[in-house]
Amino acid sequence: MSVRDAESSRFSSAVVRRSLVLGILASSLIPKTASADASSWFYMGWGPTRLERANSETAVSWLTDFGMGTSPDAAVSVGGLGRLIWHFPDRPDLAMAARAATHGFVAGGWGAGVDLGGYQRWWGVNSTGFIGDVVLGAPWGVTLLVGASAGTNDHKSYFATLGIDLARLTVHSSADNAWFPNPFPSPR
Repeated sequence: MSVRDAESSRFSSAVVRRSLVLGILASSLIPKTASADASSWFYMGWGPTRLERANSETAVSWLTDFGMGTSPDAAVSVGGLGRLIWHFPDRPDLAMAARAATHGFVAGGWGAGVDLGGYQRWWGVNSTGFIGDVVLGAPWGVTLLVGASAGTNDHKSYFATLGIDLARLTVHSSADNAWFPNPFPSPR
């Protein structure tokens, strides 16, 4: 390759790179409307838990869910969530689950959902197992969650919590806009 061909090749590479950068910058300045939306959950609630291990005991539990799913416009949204269940005075269990929820639930109104997944307990006698629950939603993010878990080392638990789903209260709320209006509800 001659010197002249090498210089020409470098020049054309530089032109291509600059053109790409300018194209990307120009396209980012053009306003666009988002066409995709996702359902989401961020729940916090308190309630009683019945822990069955070597002995049975009742504890107060703090449960936090966070997750995302498919479009909130669908009749049923499917997604995943992470969960922290803190059994006081013990330490927390961690869980991951799949969720299927009705449009009413996702839209912040009346609705229901089902969660199925697994959990891990690292405190006391370790346990790994299955967790499942039913979630009932009311307007303004009010949520009742009732479920159970069963795992290794003969661990079982039964729990019920009442709390608020902050995503259903704010971002996704399209229920009863007279009292708590949401100018841009997620499901349109």
